[in-house]
Amino acid sequence: MTERDERRLASSKPAPWNDPKTRAVVFQALTVVVVGYVFYVIFQNTLYNMERRGISTGFGFLHNQAGFGVLMSLIPYNETDTYGRTFFVGLLNTLLVSGLGIVFATVVGFLVGVARLSSNWLIAKVAMVYIETLRNIPLLLQIFFWYYVVLQALPSARQSMSLGKSLFLNIRGLYLPAPVLNDGAGYIIFTAVVAVIAAVIIAIWANRHQEKTGNRIKVLWLNLSLVVVAPTLVYFIMGRPVSLDYPTLQGFNFQGGMRMIPELMALLWALSFYTAAFIAEIVRSGILAVGHGQTEAARSLGLRSGQTLRLIIIPQALRVIVPPLTSQYLNLAKNSSLATAIGYPDLVSVFMGTTLNQTGQAVEIVGMTMAVYLTISLSISGFMNWYNKRVALVER
Repeated sequence: MTERDERRLASSKPAPWNDPKTRAVVFQALTVVVVGYVFYVIFQNTLYNMERRGISTGFGFLHNQAGFGVLMSLIPYNETDTYGRTFFVGLLNTLLVSGLGIVFATVVGFLVGVARLSSNWLIAKVAMVYIETLRNIPLLLQIFFWYYVVLQALPSARQSMSLGKSLFLNIRGLYLPAPVLNDGAGYIIFTAVVAVIAAVIIAIWANRHQEKTGNRIKVLWLNLSLVVVAPTLVYFIMGRPVSLDYPTLQGFNFQGGMRMIPELMALLWALSFYTAAFIAEIVRSGILAVGHGQTEAARSLGLRSGQTLRLIIIPQALRVIVPPLTSQYLNLAKNSSLATAIGYPDLVSVFMGTTLNQTGQAVEIVGMTMAVYLTISLSISGFMNWYNKRVALVER
């Protein structure tokens, strides 16, 4: 291309005010400025009104003594601790019930979704009744059902339902043996972590080997042995540094062990079973989206039904399942805020409830709570988007 042609092409470009790309950038920048100014005005107006009414602002209240107890805490806490520590207590409780709920809902949802397509008439109908019943009853009612109807009807501590001498269930909760870590227990934990990482690497290597050669190397038993045997060997080599503290009935209550309070059980069960009903339908639709020819091709290769489902159907169905599954995970995390209805000490109950009532720092507390839920949702969404790209079909 000659210099004359380049000058002619340059002169043929539209003016900036007629260029769609330039105009798009300008309008987006103006939108950001206008929205930022609106929020700035709202923020300044709020501070002005709070100052006129004598309401203090700022985050200094986080260093003040809370003066109230919390029913359950994953970190050491008592009434002399600060409001800042109550924030972390509520945050950890929210993360606990959300994380456990996502795991349980996923397992139950996948099982029910597969059972919904079973050729066994009874199993398919039971799965259908489960789905149609639970997803059409409001979640709050299900939380009340588990808490007031099921758990509040349990016997007292003296008449506890027991499984052997280590597990007890009564109106005060579920009592389990608690692990006691002595000197040397860190080596066991370190070995277990290394074994899990090694098992994951072996599984990835086996999958890539299968993609390249078509030959599948069975590593399931190898990985299970690695994860179980290695920490067990270290356990005996270090002289059994881990023991169990069993709960025992002393007087009117159990002492020792680990306790799961009824509020956590009711919330966890309600969230898990309710969300699992929606996940089951997502799994069912994802499996049906895979062409029937894939199943016939797998059978022609001699694969059994379980192998066909695990190796052929589910990997392809995940491309359809993962995007709507992300929405269900987000809903579960946000629905955990209903915990305040039965008194489970989550972030909304402890921090935006009791702390807000005592301090009156509405703007700061509501803002922090909203930021936490936004961060949790964006984290789940980001991870699931990454996983969706991993399982997405790559076209050449």
